Amino acid sequence: MLLAISGLYISLTALLIITLAYRVIKLRRVHKIGIGSSGNETLSLARRVHENLLENAPIAMLLFVVAESNGTSAAVLHCFGTLWLVSRLMHAIGLTQGKGGYHFGRFWGVLMTWAVIVGLVVVNLIAYVTNL
Repeated sequence: MLLAISGLYISLTALLIITLAYRVIKLRRVHKIGIGSSGNETLSLARRVHENLLENAPIAMLLFVVAESNGTSAAVLHCFGTLWLVSRLMHAIGLTQGKGGYHFGRFWGVLMTWAVIVGLVVVNLIAYVTNL
């Protein structure tokens, strides 16, 4: 079975992961910090942005693959995928600009991330129930 739509959003998520990891590495080099953050707030924040994506991406992408495997329509998958990418970008920008405090992008990024995860859970549960 071809999982082209899942493959698209997993690949774009991987690029975002690499971009955020690069940002952490760049800060480590500039500040000569090999492990941890040595109290550097900018590095701590960049690490947290990267870690948050790594915490949420596995379950979201797995749910995405299962939804596509279950025959969820391309339109629905693209809606979830687009919302996922927008939410993760908003979160990364919001957490960075808000310096760890409240920011519109952080708040809505988290909320939309959860909406994608819960939405995919519902799609997969419906697929399960209808195939009993």
